[in-house]
Amino acid sequence: MTDIETPKRAARAELEGALIDVAPRTGETVAASYFDVDGTLVKTNLVHPTLFYLMNQPSPWSTARRIGKALLRAPAMAAAELVDRRLFNEALFAAYEGTSEDRLLMLAEEAYDTVVRPNLYPGARDLIRANLDRGHEVVLLSGATDFLLRYLAKHLGASTIIANRLEIKDGYATGRLLRPVVAGPEKARLIREHARLRGYDLDACFAYSDSYSDVPMLSVVGHPAAVNPDGRLERLAGAYHWPIFKLDRKPS
Repeated sequence: MTDIETPKRAARAELEGALIDVAPRTGETVAASYFDVDGTLVKTNLVHPTLFYLMNQPSPWSTARRIGKALLRAPAMAAAELVDRRLFNEALFAAYEGTSEDRLLMLAEEAYDTVVRPNLYPGARDLIRANLDRGHEVVLLSGATDFLLRYLAKHLGASTIIANRLEIKDGYATGRLLRPVVAGPEKARLIREHARLRGYDLDACFAYSDSYSDVPMLSVVGHPAAVNPDGRLERLAGAYHWPIFKLDRKPS
């Protein structure tokens, strides 16, 4: 193995760890469509399901203790988000430390039904379907946890997820994330690795996001699009003639 091959194999191994095929891909897929999730397909962000888990601890004492710890970490998380989205994710998911894997999985469907599903944009499924009809593999690429994102993918009909994964030791979350941390510019690298793994031409692939922070992710494909864009992304999309989708802001 050459020195060049070693990092390539390591990058592929990282991707394969985070990559989950939710639904069988029927027929030959010609390209992929990559979707950011928070703000793009749903109104919620990573904080909302985390709060759900904090509020649904086995006892009132445990709930109060975990919320108190989260509040103490809030200033550090706010600072981390300004510096590096990856650091914010790592700080946020530290709130899961000590939660049993059984409880994480047991509450996942309820967390999805309570927090995420009511906040889906009504046009989300149609946008996903349009890309499936192109013969694309639809990939949800999100900083959300894998056990929660599975439910969203199944509901929307997406094929694949690339999501954050909590480290579990002896049946309990350590509060650390496994690599790769799905956030910021790392999304662009994961898209490149996924396209290489599947044999897709990136120029034929599509990507969708609401945030200017995802410009690296949008820029690696041949067909970027802005969905419910923030001001900076909307201006950039207009300048480069990228399609702009504004899904109905009223949740379904």
